[in-house]
Amino acid sequence: MRSQCETVLPGLETTMVFPIAKLASLAIKQLSKPVARYAKEGAKRSEFFKRYVCMPPAQLYHWMEVKLKMRILGLGKTKPGSVAPLNEQMATELGAEMLGESIVFMVGVLTLYAEYWRQSRNTQIKEDSQNERLKELEEKLLDLQVVTEKQDMQIRHLSRLLAGFGPPHQVTQDSNQTVRQPGK
Repeated sequence: MRSQCETVLPGLETTMVFPIAKLASLAIKQLSKPVARYAKEGAKRSEFFKRYVCMPPAQLYHWMEVKLKMRILGLGKTKPGSVAPLNEQMATELGAEMLGESIVFMVGVLTLYAEYWRQSRNTQIKEDSQNERLKELEEKLLDLQVVTEKQDMQIRHLSRLLAGFGPPHQVTQDSNQTVRQPGK
């Protein structure tokens, strides 16, 4: 009964851990959205974040987007100063949106990496367990081979001993039939 419990529990543990890990990763993703929203609002209020964190990536994104659209539309190359920068409010809004999306994206990437690492670790544990079991079986097989060889040697030795011990005199059928009677 105990061995049945031991074999059932490991499978039960892995089936219980799997949904919990999935739920935890989903919860982390959902929690990252309010954090991103808070970061966006903080970026809009803080002058440092406006100037150095939100606006530069937003202006670069706007410049690259305009250049790409101009090329796609076939309007030719744009001159370096020909793309008008976004105003401060629009740049701050776009930069804060990019910051929020990048936070959500990074949380997603980290969650994927954590899940990959967990799966790799579980696979490695299973492989190590299988390798250990295989090693134990090989050792047992070697032990059985040694025992078999010893028993084979003992059987050969006993066979030789038995061959050396023959009956004290050989009686044939003819000698049994010719029995002399005394006096005749």
